[in-house]
Amino acid sequence: MNNIIVSTPVIDRIGKLFGEHGLAKKTVVMFDRTTKELFGEQILSSMESQGFTLQELVVPARETSKSFRTAFSLYGEMIEANVDRGWNLLAVGGGVVGDLGGFIAASYYRGIPVIQLPTTLLAMTDSSIGGKVAINHPLGKNLIGFFHMPKLVLIDPAYLKTLPEREIYGGMAEVVKYGFIADREFFTYLDEHFDRIVAIEEPYATTAIRKSAMIKADVVEKDFREESGLRATLNFGHTFAHGFEKLADYRYIRHGEAVSLGMACALYLSRTLGTITEDELAEGLGLLGRFRFPKGLVKKRFLEQGTEDIIQSMHSDKKKVDSQLRFVILDGIGRAKLLRDALPNDVVARSIEDARAWAATTFTC
Repeated sequence: MNNIIVSTPVIDRIGKLFGEHGLAKKTVVMFDRTTKELFGEQILSSMESQGFTLQELVVPARETSKSFRTAFSLYGEMIEANVDRGWNLLAVGGGVVGDLGGFIAASYYRGIPVIQLPTTLLAMTDSSIGGKVAINHPLGKNLIGFFHMPKLVLIDPAYLKTLPEREIYGGMAEVVKYGFIADREFFTYLDEHFDRIVAIEEPYATTAIRKSAMIKADVVEKDFREESGLRATLNFGHTFAHGFEKLADYRYIRHGEAVSLGMACALYLSRTLGTITEDELAEGLGLLGRFRFPKGLVKKRFLEQGTEDIIQSMHSDKKKVDSQLRFVILDGIGRAKLLRDALPNDVVARSIEDARAWAATTFTC
C-alpha cells in the first residue's frame, strides 16, 4: 500500500506527502502528554515551517483517555477553533492516541481524514494500520468504534529510541505475531535477529517494522471488514490476551505483554488440536521465551489467576460471535486459520494450564 511511508526523518517530508495524497494543510494535531513533551516542539515547528495551519489537542497518556468523556471534550475544542470538514487530523503517539484520534476523525462532521504518526513499536506495526478505531466502555475495551482508514501512515523508526525497554518488548509481540501467522521466513528472521531488533539496531529494526506493516496492510486490503476470516487471523493470541487485560482492569498489564502470553496459550491450543507439531511448538515457545516482563507481572497477572476466571473474562472479547469465543490457531508456523466452531472449556483450560507451566519455568516471576 503506497500510503504507508517508512522514513527518517519523516516529519520533514510531511508537507510534500500531504500534497501527494490530496490532503489539506489544515490539521488538528493530537498528542498525548508524553509525545507532546518528547516530540511536540519539533513536529509543530516543522509543520508550521511547511505552511500548515494547526490546532493542537493533548490528552493524558493512559488507556482511560479512550472514552466518550474525553472525545466530547475534544469535539468542543475543535468546534471552538472553527475546525470544519476541510481539516484533517494527525494522531501522534501510540495506540491510545491512534484509536482516539481515529475515532474522533471518523465521527467529527461525519468524518474527516485521519493520518497516523505512530511513535511506539506496537503502533507502527499494528494499531496505526488497518482503520479500526475505537474507544472503551467500562464493560470492555474497544467496543465502540468505526472502520476509518488512515489516508497516510507515517512511520519513523527513530522515534523508538525514546521508548523504555518495556514498550519495545510490548511492540515485539505484534511483530512476532506476523511471523507466526503469515510468513515462515520472517519468523526465522526474527528468531535470528531478535536481540538486534529490540535494541533498535539498523537495518534490523526498520526491516522488521516495514515487513510487519506490509503484512498487516495486505491482510486488511483483502478482508477490510473481517468478513472472510482472513483479517481475524491477526488476532492470534488475542482472545486469551483480552481476558488477561480485563482481569487486570486494563491497567496492570500492557497489551503486548498480554498478547505474548496469549500466543503461548494459542500455541498450546494448536498443539492440542494437532495443527502444529511438537517441534513447531518448541520453536514458537523458544522465540516467546526471549521476551522480558517486569518483575512479578507473569506471576501475578498469569500464574496466579484462576483458569475459570480467565475463561470468563475472555468472554468480554468483542470478537466473539453468538456468545462464542473465536480462536485463531496455527496451521504450521507461518500459517493461521480462524476456528469458527466453539471449543469446549476444558480444551481452552488445558491450553492455559500448559502455557502457565511453561511460563513458570521460563520467566523470572
